[in-house]
Amino acid sequence: MASKILPAPGVAAGLTRRAFVAGLPVALAGCAGVPDLGGMIGFGGGGFNYSEIYGAKPNEEHPLPALNWRSLDETVLRTKVADPTGEAPGTIVVDPKGRHLYFVQSGGQAVRYGIGVGREGFEWSGRATVARKAKWPTWTPTPEMIQRDRKTNGPYAGGMPGGLDNPLGARALYLYQGGRDSSYRIHGTNSPRSIGKAMSSGCIRMFNHDVIDLYERAGVGTKVLIKG
Repeated sequence: MASKILPAPGVAAGLTRRAFVAGLPVALAGCAGVPDLGGMIGFGGGGFNYSEIYGAKPNEEHPLPALNWRSLDETVLRTKVADPTGEAPGTIVVDPKGRHLYFVQSGGQAVRYGIGVGREGFEWSGRATVARKAKWPTWTPTPEMIQRDRKTNGPYAGGMPGGLDNPLGARALYLYQGGRDSSYRIHGTNSPRSIGKAMSSGCIRMFNHDVIDLYERAGVGTKVLIKG
């Protein structure tokens, strides 16, 4: 199976959808200044060199420009915190309402990332597993998306190849439950200003730099909790 996004055939057992709307698009349609402290800012007892982790990535298949992190609200930037989830190390916890995603580490710590949440992201809760991962994934609009906007989405009926303009960004993690595709995705974005906000469509989006980091930390089989 290629890295196309396909709508789920139905609601997977064990994951609760608060409001099911047939044909919802899986992919997205689409600040206080941070003081300059030499690129190093620590929150929650941990810190990252932001100038380094959000710097340009020229060795990517599609070279990724630096993220202008100084122009963003500090709450959406990657940081280390005391684990607020109580989940086992190695677990991904998605908090749609809080606009954060946690990767639980040992020693009572977690890496916290800012996220953007689309309509589908608010409609799922429960537990799932990362069953597949993709670098620079292909995005395929659903038939409903094509019907709604043939001019914009029609040319990509066969799929939009990965790249800087692709709505799924640099990486995608595909979540399954009970062996079935839940249609829930954690992915990058071509719209970094959307992080920390609610959007009209899409699942869970992250800065491309952050989803690359999460992709390396979380292998296939990683357990995921999506908070209600």
